Amino acid sequence: MSLTLRTISREQHLAYIQSLPAASHMQVPAWADVKAEWRSESLGWFDDKSGEMVGAGLVLYRQLPKIKRYLAYLPEGPVINWFAPNLTEWLDPMLAHLKRQGAFSVKMGPPVFIRRWEATSIKRGIQDPDVKRLRDIEADFIEPRAFEVADKLRRMGWQQGEDGGAGFGDVQPRYVYQVPLANRSLEDVHKGFNQLWRRNIKKAEKAGVEVVQGGYQDLEEWQRLYEITALRDHFRPRPLAYFQRMWTALNSEDPNRMRLYFARHEGVNLSAATMLVVGGHVWYSYGASDNIGREVRPSNAMQWRMLRDAYALGATVYDLRGISDSLDETDHLFGLIQFKVGTGGQAAEYLGEWDFPLNKLLHKALDMYMSRR
Repeated sequence: MSLTLRTISREQHLAYIQSLPAASHMQVPAWADVKAEWRSESLGWFDDKSGEMVGAGLVLYRQLPKIKRYLAYLPEGPVINWFAPNLTEWLDPMLAHLKRQGAFSVKMGPPVFIRRWEATSIKRGIQDPDVKRLRDIEADFIEPRAFEVADKLRRMGWQQGEDGGAGFGDVQPRYVYQVPLANRSLEDVHKGFNQLWRRNIKKAEKAGVEVVQGGYQDLEEWQRLYEITALRDHFRPRPLAYFQRMWTALNSEDPNRMRLYFARHEGVNLSAATMLVVGGHVWYSYGASDNIGREVRPSNAMQWRMLRDAYALGATVYDLRGISDSLDETDHLFGLIQFKVGTGGQAAEYLGEWDFPLNKLLHKALDMYMSRR
């Protein structure tokens, strides 16, 4: 297949995404409005023979301080045929185009997974004192073509950091936790939960926890719970304006793109979450909870409701997003994987993020600057 790459309109980009079974929420055109501090561009790949669009990518450009050169970033993209035998014919024109646009370095995150581990295998791993990381457990499923993709990228000059590509800004998780929904009944999904999860869902029901959907006007209440969470878990929260922008941008593109949920008990909101939808892929995106009312298990009730809603939307996967690959019980992130493993589901490892230095000197300077931060 011979291909041509060119800038496309947002309408063309969105039409292409809508024609697919799913794509990352960071590759829809509206994501550019969420990331307002970046300049953006939509790229399309066209088959020269038929003239039809066969791939798309959202590029975010971040300017370097003091000079007019940019880092070009394609989060969880581009959306192309990653298993095409001629990967260079897809990526070389992209690099040439981005260089003309003033990029000194390109970062991308191929949406290609390498391995999957079932919950039962992870539980066994957690109980084994010799197992420290997910990688120490034999995977239940391996995608051999992913290794070929990685090999091709290396031969083309793409690089990956020691830590799987951590480098600049919004680095996406390499390990995620997903509950597959395709060809399963809700009863089967519920059966997949561990005993503790099922017990907690029942407990919340008995206590009268109700889960409701909120709208734009409820984002201030979301922010209140989110900032309580940030204080407790020692991270820097995003400002309210970010979530307001996210809501407006994503739901203007598709009224069902972003949802907001609250779990409340006796009229008090105890936990909240945002949910994102692109085709058959649904993400639990941000979560928040109060320090009170934990005994009525609001978070379990909320996840079960979100899962049921994802199922009703016809989703093939409910994605609980990032996990650490550490299975060490003393690790501060261990509780996160423990909570997610309770859903049954699977851990998945993606190829991670890759960098292409178009200007080696500036790329190195950026790396040094980032490692000092």
